[in-house]
Amino acid sequence: MASMKLGSKPDAFKRQGQAWFCTTGLPSDVTVEVGDMSFHLHKFPLLSKSACLARSIEENADQEECVIKLNDIPGGAKSFELVARFCYGVKIELSPANVVYLRCASEHLEMTEEVAEDNLIAQSEMFLNQVVLRNWKDSLTALETCDDLLPHAENLQIVKRCIESLASKATTDPNLFGWPIREHGIMQSPGGSVLWNGISTGARPRNFNADWWYDDASSLSFPMYKRLISTMESRGIQPEIIAGSLTYYAKKYLPGLNRRHSMGTVPLTAALSEVEQKNLLEEIDRLLPVQKGIASTKVLLGLLRTAMILKASPTCISNLEKRIGMQLDQATLEDLLLPNFSYTMETLYNVECVHRILDHFLAMDQANGGESPCLDDVMASPSLTPITSVAKLIDGYLAEIAPDINLKLPKFQALASAVPEYARPLDDGLYRAIDIYLKAHSWLSEAEREQLCRLLDCQKLSLEACTHAAQNERLPLRVVVQVLFFEQLQLRTSIAGCLLVSDNLEGSRPLRSGIATSGEAGGWATAVRENQVLKVGMDNMRMRLAELEKECSSMRQEIEKLGGRSSKGGGGGWASRVVPRRLGLKVRSQMCSAQEGSVSEQQRSMSAKLDKLQAKVTKHKKQLAADA
Repeated sequence: MASMKLGSKPDAFKRQGQAWFCTTGLPSDVTVEVGDMSFHLHKFPLLSKSACLARSIEENADQEECVIKLNDIPGGAKSFELVARFCYGVKIELSPANVVYLRCASEHLEMTEEVAEDNLIAQSEMFLNQVVLRNWKDSLTALETCDDLLPHAENLQIVKRCIESLASKATTDPNLFGWPIREHGIMQSPGGSVLWNGISTGARPRNFNADWWYDDASSLSFPMYKRLISTMESRGIQPEIIAGSLTYYAKKYLPGLNRRHSMGTVPLTAALSEVEQKNLLEEIDRLLPVQKGIASTKVLLGLLRTAMILKASPTCISNLEKRIGMQLDQATLEDLLLPNFSYTMETLYNVECVHRILDHFLAMDQANGGESPCLDDVMASPSLTPITSVAKLIDGYLAEIAPDINLKLPKFQALASAVPEYARPLDDGLYRAIDIYLKAHSWLSEAEREQLCRLLDCQKLSLEACTHAAQNERLPLRVVVQVLFFEQLQLRTSIAGCLLVSDNLEGSRPLRSGIATSGEAGGWATAVRENQVLKVGMDNMRMRLAELEKECSSMRQEIEKLGGRSSKGGGGGWASRVVPRRLGLKVRSQMCSAQEGSVSEQQRSMSAKLDKLQAKVTKHKKQLAADA
């Protein structure tokens, strides 16, 4: 820390309790009271340096005991002690820690050059401008002392000059100018070597990133820090750097950001009160740049969680939700699970908040020209990765919140349906979430199950999901039939592809045998192995077709049994509950439409459809046997 010595006389001041005495051998003729402290001094040294003290002494000249009260002096007794030493010519040392105190006190006491040459105003001003403001660490120390000297330091432009100095240096590598910086309480010399009593230890130099000043700036009070950040923004510092500093400051003073996740090795300070934390969080939200990706989604979700705990203003919470919505594709499921902190909400997680965040993302996507592409475009276009990532994230979120027995069906269904159809290349994730919800909410009526399962597109289920759904007792019968139908279509498509490849391989055999050379023998062997693999796959598919045939037969028997019961009871309960007007298939050309009418007509229609389905399976099985 830089310093400058003033005066040359030995120390003649002694303290006794709440009083200071100057032991020069002469009796004191003036008493200066500053708060609870009294200074027993002499008139001449004081009036020779300060016009203010000279007037006060003259005003009290007629009194037997001259007592001057200086309760409004900047810095209080601490400042006046140094001023008194300067007036007596006693050795004092100007430093970044006391120069602002002396500058403000000397201005208040009118210690100008008109009163005495090389007076305290000139000396402190010179040290401030030529030493302190040229150094990062000293400027920071001086700015920290300004908090106790407002508004005097503000009126003298000391705060502004310190902030301007820091803002100009924050974008510069400290190695270029040899500025010492602080690092966890250890002084660093130019190049990064550790200083011990001001002497370099010769440690190896280290490279500094653009965030080298974050920890130093976080030691400032928030009003000073806020002004520093605003000045940096006006100087054109990159928004990423500003956001990084704000994030560091928030982690240091908001313990809630570090409770659930390890968000970096930021040392925590003395905890602020909840009101102070709330005000700080709202200010940080206002200061954060609005550009997408400036702050990480993890940090933003942490700020949102803390804002809910501290009951921040609705504007603050809404702003954070919009920021997260802009980059929802970068969020993780763990961070998105925001607990409910309100006693009025029954659900475990704050589903409404996530729904609002999703709405912000979709609105931004539409504003950027987002449309509803076909499935092939979704699978092929890299530009659709964000929307597909969000769909996968929401499906995972739905699966996590589904076991909550207090989660109502409309709320679950609203969040699931908010994701556009084109955003899901496959509906496996949505099917898993629906299955978990049905398992946890076993009391749902058949109509409610039907309503929930309408969210599924059976054409977009993988073969594994279809296999699971076909045996899922929690699903309505309509959905099971749809799944069986589309599973058969997938199998037929796969088998047709296998047969096409097999035919191509067999057709190429004469050509290969006629012109085979030693170099092509290896290629022919590879083709033979591929053909064998395809035959194995076809055998497996034949087995699956046999299983489907058994399932169709058993379903028809169940229909006949249920039909017999309904005819005996004279009611159409099963038909009205299970057999809808249509099977709901999106490929309408593949299925016949059910006709409205009596129970017997609906049963015959259902049986006819299953007969067709079984006939197709049997026919395809015969084709496989003939091809084999």
